[in-house]
Amino acid sequence: MAVSIILKGLGSHVPAKRLTNDDLTHLVATSDEWIRTRSGIRERRIAGPDENPSDLGAEAARKAIAQAGLKPEDIDLLIVGTMTPDLPFPSTACLLQAKLGLRQVPAFDVAAACSGFLYILEVGTAMVRCGPYRNALIVGTEKMSSMLDWQDRSTCVLFGDGAAAAVLTRSDEPNVGFLGSILHTDGSQVGLLLQPGGGSACPATHASIEERKHFLKMNGKEVFKIAVREMEQVIRDLLVQHNLTSSQIACVVPHQANIRILDALATRLEIPMDRIVVNIDRYGNTSAASIPLALEEAHAAGRIRPGDYIILVAFGAGLTWGATLIRWHSR
Repeated sequence: MAVSIILKGLGSHVPAKRLTNDDLTHLVATSDEWIRTRSGIRERRIAGPDENPSDLGAEAARKAIAQAGLKPEDIDLLIVGTMTPDLPFPSTACLLQAKLGLRQVPAFDVAAACSGFLYILEVGTAMVRCGPYRNALIVGTEKMSSMLDWQDRSTCVLFGDGAAAAVLTRSDEPNVGFLGSILHTDGSQVGLLLQPGGGSACPATHASIEERKHFLKMNGKEVFKIAVREMEQVIRDLLVQHNLTSSQIACVVPHQANIRILDALATRLEIPMDRIVVNIDRYGNTSAASIPLALEEAHAAGRIRPGDYIILVAFGAGLTWGATLIRWHSR
């Protein structure tokens, strides 16, 4: 029988600063109604100049470690999902390892954008299940405000900053925790959502800065259509893979990109909206932090109980997407 890998502890952290839709009207030509009707977002959190992804991640990680009943020295592995690293190198995980005072354990980043948490969850689970690691700390942390063009109302209104973390550990309780996932990538569609400048293909120059290539660029209409279609299909494939129906899923925790995507997903899968976790109205799109932030809130609110089947689903730049099935543990 396969070893069960459970999410033993969860934690989240968001910056104190709230940026409301009304606040944004002073930056770009927009309105609260325009933003809410198109995205469902009312406000988002914005990190200060001295708040980096590693700082946000450290706060979330400390809470997750404490909830798991562990200490930093108990952590054997650290994996960070982020598309806004503190530095091009070394990895944000290296900075986070030092800030948490962990032992000299393996620490590395995974760049899968908004699907990042699903990717680090799969990698962390495999390493704990098959390797010498007992307790893996996985962290999704983003400072999306650092790559936004605050002159582009089509993108700057959608994103926010935040972090969330989970501790993965083995359990002798059968058939609980991480049950499986399906992950996909389509690199042929990379141009739909990307940051053109800043990498070795387009290093910073006067021209690249003047052309605003170091900001996030997105074809929102195309991303929306593909996201709805692929998220629906990957959930259906996951249900078939595990001989389940949508009625058996107690809770769907989706990436928080757009309320219209979530509405469409619920309608297509015939899942009531009260079983879809939604917090985009308060945080916007926090990329790799989005799913664990929503998961932690749902668990803290008592929406997730022992024995419940939960699906996590995401879609992001890459293009990357996927879904993960979890059965919540009893202890």
